[in-house]
Amino acid sequence: MLKEILLVIGAYLVGSVPTGLLLAKALGGVDIRTTGSGNIGATNVYRTLGKKVGIMTLVGDCLKGAIPVVIAQQMGLSVEWSAAVGAAAFLGHVYTIFLGFKGGKGVATALGVFLAMAPLAVLCALAVFIVVILTWRYVSLASISAAATMPIFILLLGNPPPIVVMTLLISALVIYKHRENIDRLRNGTESKFKA
Repeated sequence: MLKEILLVIGAYLVGSVPTGLLLAKALGGVDIRTTGSGNIGATNVYRTLGKKVGIMTLVGDCLKGAIPVVIAQQMGLSVEWSAAVGAAAFLGHVYTIFLGFKGGKGVATALGVFLAMAPLAVLCALAVFIVVILTWRYVSLASISAAATMPIFILLLGNPPPIVVMTLLISALVIYKHRENIDRLRNGTESKFKA
């Protein structure tokens, strides 16, 4: 039990590392929280500092979710504990202890968690993301759509209950963290994605 608890705590701390903030300061000399949308995630970094740093942030945030889950799986943790590790890594990003429990929206970190736990469901949600962003050009709408459909894919593909519960938690929080984007989408003031 101690091993499992330590892994959950470790996953939260790994998830808490503010990748976008650190990269933006190191490579652009800016506090990403004071520019653009003020979010520390890959989309704001991309818009502020360009494609290279944006992609680095995306990969870093994704790895924060994937690595703890892979370690848990390699150590033989049960699916319940592996799901708890994945949820902890995600919560670390969204509510990072290093920034006063104010973090990002969790999309990339959730992607990492699901790539490690349910890769086929990720492919399905990714297809939704791509269709939405190519059609409407809103990253937020694509992220919300992928989050909303992910629990459906998880269920349809027969994943065990702990993963279903974890997915519902993550999806609900991703959508909740996009509430300001939802308001802007309704008002027609949301920024469109430019490649």
